[in-house]
Amino acid sequence: MNQKAEISYPVQFLLLIGLVGVGMIIGSLVMAGLGASMLDVPFLKVPDAMNKPENANISRLLNTVATLLAFFIPAVVFAKIVNRRPPLNYLGFNLKLTGKQVVLVILITFAGMILSGALGMLNQDIPLSEEWLKKAKELEQTYKDVMLNMAYMKNAGDFILAILVMALAPAIFEEVLFRGAFQQIFIQWTKNAWVGIIITSILFSAIHFSYFGFLPRIALGMILGLIFYYTNNLWLSILQHFLNNAFIVAQLYIVQSQGKSVEEAMDETMPVWWGLIGLALLILLFKQLYKQKPAIPSPIISSESVSGHE
Repeated sequence: MNQKAEISYPVQFLLLIGLVGVGMIIGSLVMAGLGASMLDVPFLKVPDAMNKPENANISRLLNTVATLLAFFIPAVVFAKIVNRRPPLNYLGFNLKLTGKQVVLVILITFAGMILSGALGMLNQDIPLSEEWLKKAKELEQTYKDVMLNMAYMKNAGDFILAILVMALAPAIFEEVLFRGAFQQIFIQWTKNAWVGIIITSILFSAIHFSYFGFLPRIALGMILGLIFYYTNNLWLSILQHFLNNAFIVAQLYIVQSQGKSVEEAMDETMPVWWGLIGLALLILLFKQLYKQKPAIPSPIISSESVSGHE
């Protein structure tokens, strides 16, 4: 039997949170140390130096290293602790996918963008007090400033690097942590796939610290969660996440190369009624994806995972 001693789901959750916390601290220290060396600035001046456009490539690389240490490594360590199977296998990595699944995930990506755009518009229309609105705008501006700096691209080389570190790396690291680890905990803990996916999606959205992108990211998280749940394959969730990120990076690169406003390119809102079209398309596409569900044990419900209940 590949099962280790039972660890209850609340303890699994706290363990993973603790590992992520340690990873974030180590990641921040490593990023600051490498930044001080690479940028030739004092330790405490690294954040300011990283926000300069001329240091965009270094900023991207350092953020990738920090995210690796904060998200990916903790999830792998967690999987190693709670399960006897190979960690990557527990987290949902497998090569059992079909061409039809890939095509459906690509179509789901574009339908999801329509829904997210409509939710972005809806998010802006949620009434807030002046004080909370001011705080939300300040938080959003901070988020935008960081993203705009990392998205500064002068040539094709910068674009390729941005695709790797702003689209591919986050897709892998975030999916491993949120879908591969957190979602499995929440689904087993609540014994309800939808509840587990929704909780994970809220956590996924909250970690980005963007109020005006909160609803769109919840929708993205649910789409990613359903892809993983229906296919038992984290690679397909990573594909969807990568395509979503890559589309934004490509859009920013095209806009910059044309000398247009990058801030306008970051505005992904669409009329709210478009969301109904996007939602209808998603329902149809997910029905097709569900029909492709493989007849193999899901990592989410596998008897080999550590359980707090029999």
